[in-house]
Amino acid sequence: MRIRTDFPYETAHEDVRIPLADGTKLYARIWRPLTDEPVPALLEYQPYRLSDWTAPRDRQRHPWYAGHGYASVRVDVRGHGNSEGLPGDEYDTTELADGVEVVNWLARQPWCTGRVGMFGISWGGIDALQIAALAPEPLKAIVTVCSSDDRYDNDAHYMGGSVLAVDMHARAAALLALVARPPDPLFAGDEWRELWLKRLEAVAPFVHTWLAHQIRDDYWKHASVCEDYSAIDAAVLAVGGWHDPYRDTVLRLVEHLPPDRVRGLIGPWPHQYPDRGRPPGPAIGFLQETLRWWDHHLKGIDNDVMSEPLLRSWISESHPPATGYPELPGRWVGDSAWPSPHITPVPYALQGAPVIVDSPQHTGLDAGRFLPLGNDADLPPDQREEDARSACFEFPVTGDPIEILGRPRVTLRLRLDVPHGQAAARVCDVAPDGSSTLVTRGVLNLSARHGRERANAWPLGATEDVSFELNGIGHTFPPGHRIRLAVSSAYWPWIWPGTDSAGFTLDPAGSRLELPVREHTDEKFVFEEPEQSEPLGVSVPATLDEQRPERLITRDVAKGEWKLEADPRYGGTRVHPDGLEFTEDALETYTIQERDPHSARTRSDWTIRLHRPELAWDVRIETRSEITCDAADFITSDEVVCRHGEEIVFHRTWEKRIPRMAG
Repeated sequence: MRIRTDFPYETAHEDVRIPLADGTKLYARIWRPLTDEPVPALLEYQPYRLSDWTAPRDRQRHPWYAGHGYASVRVDVRGHGNSEGLPGDEYDTTELADGVEVVNWLARQPWCTGRVGMFGISWGGIDALQIAALAPEPLKAIVTVCSSDDRYDNDAHYMGGSVLAVDMHARAAALLALVARPPDPLFAGDEWRELWLKRLEAVAPFVHTWLAHQIRDDYWKHASVCEDYSAIDAAVLAVGGWHDPYRDTVLRLVEHLPPDRVRGLIGPWPHQYPDRGRPPGPAIGFLQETLRWWDHHLKGIDNDVMSEPLLRSWISESHPPATGYPELPGRWVGDSAWPSPHITPVPYALQGAPVIVDSPQHTGLDAGRFLPLGNDADLPPDQREEDARSACFEFPVTGDPIEILGRPRVTLRLRLDVPHGQAAARVCDVAPDGSSTLVTRGVLNLSARHGRERANAWPLGATEDVSFELNGIGHTFPPGHRIRLAVSSAYWPWIWPGTDSAGFTLDPAGSRLELPVREHTDEKFVFEEPEQSEPLGVSVPATLDEQRPERLITRDVAKGEWKLEADPRYGGTRVHPDGLEFTEDALETYTIQERDPHSARTRSDWTIRLHRPELAWDVRIETRSEITCDAADFITSDEVVCRHGEEIVFHRTWEKRIPRMAG
């Protein structure tokens, strides 16, 4: 990592409140180059608290853009951080309309040329994509990183029509803790407490809404840009990582947007900006890449950014299984169109007699983290134990290496004797020593086999062919290895168990794996070294406490019960240069019994402390979120306790039963 201190422009920053039409003011931090000439504006818009949670990351990039001649602006969404108003649901109509207002406000400022770009990662990247679909006139270009074009099937709620137990729960729990945090009196002034209490009265668990919509209905179609890609007028640079769950959005955007207005970039990265150096790498000079994008689309500079291939992708070489890699071996390739003329779908027919697939409910405990952030235990370990709980079919690699790029597809001929079921498919790279590295996977709720918009029970005793795509990947299988397809009827805790646990019969006749095989091409893409502006200077106090494991699996042999405890490692204690002491601790627990799908239980416990000694400000938030089920309902339980000093200022619990449908 190169830290840049010398820029073409000197810069300054200020905190402002952006007024909206309804009188609400959004909190913003603006870094600007010191020049008398107006410059384009870049906007990062999201709820994740610019004065604390994202402050270190913001400092890496916003001053860097300002130093290169852009006004770089970070804004907290309504009801979050130090912004006024009440929090709403993810990407709701108000949030997106506010974002359009902010874009137009920036364009009107005397220091702005009237041309605006948006960028962001995760929620911020999704907001950029969705606001681009609303097409405010000043918005000319966006950079969307690790984002979703389909809120139902490619976000943190559902996968293949199945409830995402691991991230529906974890995300809802984390957001409940996030929205319960108060404005900071250093920035919000004496009104912080009044704003906080109003905000808390409006808080409700997100999971209530998400579980109430178990098929792809109008709720999910709202703000899913896949409903109408043509609504996007801005130029789109779509960026993802093969270890990020949202990477398929990049493939769909380069396929459906006009080629003169889109470029895609997929590396080996987790759910992080590609310059941050979080494993797996290699990291790239991402800020320099985006500067070329902004210069062309916002300043009209005739550079070569649109001469790049439509899609630049990293194809990993074969590697042994591990839960983390500093860097993966591989290479960059470029494709001028998507689907690519270099790629041919190659079918691999399954062989053998029909097999009963009735996986134990704890199949999936070695899936790794749904949303990897670059921690030591994020990625899937050796898959041999998972493979043993699945039906496996193998294809030896002989002759030349087999290079794949894109989304594999499976077609399975299944018989069910129960009305509901789920199928999970994993493609693994099996080395000569027997080790099994997970390459990619996919899931189908069999009730969604005719479309995510409906839930159709399986006719008892019937045999049908079902087909579904796995997540996109770039990987090379070398000679002497075996390609293994592993099929299971359970995948906990990624996927919430169905109401039936009888599994299914898989008939290899008529079943196949289809791989997107790419012919080998020789390209040389060179990215600059990662570069950022000077860090914020957050310090982490030394602690004598032994850190608990990131992921710990325990088994009660007599009860047949398995428990996964996951520490998401969101940050621990940090001390900011302005005196803020910020501590957060979270623990997620997933429990299930081997043969009882109704024993599934998730729980998240959060503790947050925000402390400014000089202001005698000491706030604590504690939350607990749980989901259980029976045959008929999901059962959710949530609790929030907020303290200022020793005073409890807010305490509320929610208990709710939500009928099971697709789940």
